[in-house]
Amino acid sequence: QVQLVESGGGLVQAGGSLRLSCAASGHTFSSYRMGWFRQAPGKEREFVVAIGTSGGSTYYADSVKGRFTISRDNAKNTVYLQMNSLKPEDTAVYYCAACRDYSCSRQYIDYWGQGTQVTVSS
Repeated sequence: QVQLVESGGGLVQAGGSLRLSCAASGHTFSSYRMGWFRQAPGKEREFVVAIGTSGGSTYYADSVKGRFTISRDNAKNTVYLQMNSLKPEDTAVYYCAACRDYSCSRQYIDYWGQGTQVTVSS
């Protein structure tokens, strides 16, 4: 069993930065590929980025390439999402997920966090 708790969301102006964290409980964190998703009001939840079990093998959605960076610290059971050059269209609830495949396909996600709100003002 893995519990995921996101933090770090908030309100930021366009062009600003935020760093999200996702802290995991349980001793199996390092065996999971981890991903971040987001869901804007009235839209479906969409994939943002995923990272391999050892911190390599990242995979980004085109919409965030060059602006967002995922990392993880297995000693701290935590995955991070550094978000730079934020745009109003990045406004969403951001969720972390524990995944069993490369692209964090929905059918291979075992656990979700509760989400953290990110709001980017123009």
